[in-house]
Amino acid sequence: MTYSLYISTTEAGTGKALIALGVIDFALRRIKRVGFFRPVAESDPDAAKDDDIELILNHFGLQQSYEASFGVSSKEALQLLRDHRPDEIIERIIAKYKALEENCEFLVAEGTDYLVESTSAFEFNFNREIAKNLGCPVLVVGNAKGRSAEEAVNPVRIAIDSYRFRGCEIFGAVLNKAEASESAALAASLQKLYGDKNWLLGVIPADRSLSSPRVAEIAEQLGAQVLYGEKRLDSLVFDYLVAAMQSQHALEWLRENHLVITPGDRADVILAVMQADQSSKYPELAGLLLSTGFAPESSVAKLIDGLADPLPVLSVRTDTFTTASRMRTIRAHLRAGDADKIDRSIELFDRQMDLDALGRRIRSVRTPGMTPKMFTYELLKRARSSQRHIVLPEGEDPRILKATAVLLNKGAANLTLLGQREKIAAVVKHQRIGLDLDRVDIIDPAQSDRLETYAATFLQLRRHKGVTPETAHDCLLDVSYFGTMMVYKGDADGMVSGAAHTTQHTMRPALQFIKARPGFSIISSVFFMCLEDGVRVYGDCAVNPDPSAEQLAEIAIASADTAQTFGIEPKVALLSYSSGTSGVGADVDKVRTATQIARMRRPDLKLEGPIQYDAAVDPEVAAQKMPGSEVAGQATVFVFPDLNTGNNTYKAVQRETGAIAIGPIMQGLKRPVNDLSRGCTVEDIVNTVVITAIQAANAASDRVDAEH
Repeated sequence: MTYSLYISTTEAGTGKALIALGVIDFALRRIKRVGFFRPVAESDPDAAKDDDIELILNHFGLQQSYEASFGVSSKEALQLLRDHRPDEIIERIIAKYKALEENCEFLVAEGTDYLVESTSAFEFNFNREIAKNLGCPVLVVGNAKGRSAEEAVNPVRIAIDSYRFRGCEIFGAVLNKAEASESAALAASLQKLYGDKNWLLGVIPADRSLSSPRVAEIAEQLGAQVLYGEKRLDSLVFDYLVAAMQSQHALEWLRENHLVITPGDRADVILAVMQADQSSKYPELAGLLLSTGFAPESSVAKLIDGLADPLPVLSVRTDTFTTASRMRTIRAHLRAGDADKIDRSIELFDRQMDLDALGRRIRSVRTPGMTPKMFTYELLKRARSSQRHIVLPEGEDPRILKATAVLLNKGAANLTLLGQREKIAAVVKHQRIGLDLDRVDIIDPAQSDRLETYAATFLQLRRHKGVTPETAHDCLLDVSYFGTMMVYKGDADGMVSGAAHTTQHTMRPALQFIKARPGFSIISSVFFMCLEDGVRVYGDCAVNPDPSAEQLAEIAIASADTAQTFGIEPKVALLSYSSGTSGVGADVDKVRTATQIARMRRPDLKLEGPIQYDAAVDPEVAAQKMPGSEVAGQATVFVFPDLNTGNNTYKAVQRETGAIAIGPIMQGLKRPVNDLSRGCTVEDIVNTVVITAIQAANAASDRVDAEH
């Protein structure tokens, strides 16, 4: 069964792309095959692509082509209307929609953009006919920007009445871009009108970061020449300032993310603004827009050329008044690749909408298995519910700071950064990271009042290894030792490090004094491999070079428990170059012995080994090589015989399939400490912190159970 939804708006500029992002992101947590369709692509496919189609397809990686994602282009639709062939428009849209529908379980269609004001009435009727012919329930999105509750709700009410008169099913109503002062009244008005309908109803507040264009968008829409600062064209422009006064007075008017407009021959203003951007005493600016076509004089240009990271400088030929007037026409777009705005949109949708109601309204059959999107969403949900405290020792690394901003916005954990506050603040400003440092705990180990206590504890734990008071003090100045000691002492629930340190540097303190859980002799690791058809667990791909049979059995058991902890049913394949009893040799015998040991220790687990990878994943091969096995052909946990095999395999799968590899996740420690790759991305850090928070919650639960 395919279920669908048609997103229709009451006018231009309602922000329906945010709604589409939120709905599809939510759907992908439950449904594997989700599609996106636009009846009319708002561009000429021969010249450019529709922004919203590009946005959705690229962000979610939907398995559909661009050409399959729309019925007709706007150019084709206009030509058919001129030829008096409107029925053919409908026919083409239906045909392409039905073709896409065959490969989807849930399909989101997004209506037209109302770009030409004079055609608004025609476009509304057109959207109504399309929704009716496609059989899609309609979600009506209204624009509440700058409007009272009555002014915002009336267009939505009229649209809903019109759709219902035409026989369309209503999915719900959303008011977007609401003023904070009107949000409660807007929600009350929707409830009064439709609270008894079992529809999806919601009010989404205006968000400055979403409504603000980036410097690159301004340059594009004004046709401006970029003179300097190409690396910073992604800066958001919250507002603009016309600097017609002398420079010393202009400085007093500067505000965060201002775009300063001034004639190109005003060297005094240009230099003052450039210096203000470099100064920690002034707010972060977005850029300079030079009017009148004048370029900075050679002496000024030489100075700007010598700056390592100059403010973006744009140039237009129009006079200052005209330039400022044109700024009022600039539109901010949600575009493919703008990860910050996309993530912010989805977070806003999740926070403001009734997701339980949305789930009830999406009636598609829940598909078996766990998709990568389902997996990462469930992880975040569990981390939010536990609110564990995670320490990040590499607090001055830009990736760590960007991940911290994401984690705080998602409410995933309480965080402590190690490092000097001044240095961290400088990185945040220089890298333009949207992180409010007042929301995060920052500790400089050298200045911490915990340093001596931690050093004394370390001395007590390691005195038998020759550690002296001086050595203990020096060790605790190291962020890895300090962060690990926070975990040991219970001042943090877990630690994530390794973005700027080796695995050995990160894990040595944990091995020295956190140590292994009872019943485990080694620490091992797994990667969560988020493949297109589900999530798999690979272990050990990061720690143990050549485990013995006993150690391999431990890795298999620990990996199975890790899978179970994170909602993956463990069916464990201990891999080798031979399946079953056919192979001989020391390597395959080790895996065979490890399987026997693991079965003896944990008879409740489904384990198979030795087994080849193809027999572990392919039911047809499994039927030939290992008939009757509970694991063969359906394995979810893969245990590699050595580090060489495991590390190469996970990297090959990651690169060749585009899979997300989350890890390495350490297992076997009493308290969670996880290592990052030095080439990690912000997304890698976010995922690892979320997993560490869940591990910490489970470790705390295990300690409580042990005490009772």
